[in-house]
Amino acid sequence: MNGTWQEPIDPMRLAFDIDGVVADTMAVFVQLARERYGLSQLSKDDLRCYELHHCLDMDREVLNDLICLTLDDEHTLQVPAMEGAPQVLTRLAEQGPLRFVTARIWPESITQWLHLTLHQVPAHRIQVIATGAPEAKRQVLNDLGIRFFLEDRLETCRHLVRGGIQPFLFDQPWNRSSDVEEFPRIVSWDQFGEWVFQGNGGE
Repeated sequence: MNGTWQEPIDPMRLAFDIDGVVADTMAVFVQLARERYGLSQLSKDDLRCYELHHCLDMDREVLNDLICLTLDDEHTLQVPAMEGAPQVLTRLAEQGPLRFVTARIWPESITQWLHLTLHQVPAHRIQVIATGAPEAKRQVLNDLGIRFFLEDRLETCRHLVRGGIQPFLFDQPWNRSSDVEEFPRIVSWDQFGEWVFQGNGGE
């Protein structure tokens, strides 16, 4: 389901996950695995499930260390942005505030990363809410009046749609397990930009 989206997407009722959607966080995970543990053959395509313990043949202690390193303050600031994300988000910020809802426990470092990445967006137009758990996103989004959400975790999408929120699934190796496309799949930020701007002053 990654053709054309017909319904207008109201930017004022739109929000975003960060890791795996705006931030290419797992690129840092793979880099650390190669540099610190010599796992030179590991690539993002090997990350075929969201719960990495289920799909990586790796010592649990090593995997936990890599996850903690990837999400710490130092390495969060080294995460590359998804191609096209800063351009689309900067344009969206001209129409209203950008809302980000993340399952991270602490929002400070990823908020700093967003301010650095979206350096043309005034800080007061960037709102970050850390829920601590994916399941807590639905209530937060409903409280904010959000109708559309860009997310990379398939189970979270299923949870959101039951709460009346339309999820867009951002394509990643860990969400390609289902043979049935349950949600509109976003394969690039350029594609999402076309969808969201087509009814909002787009070309």
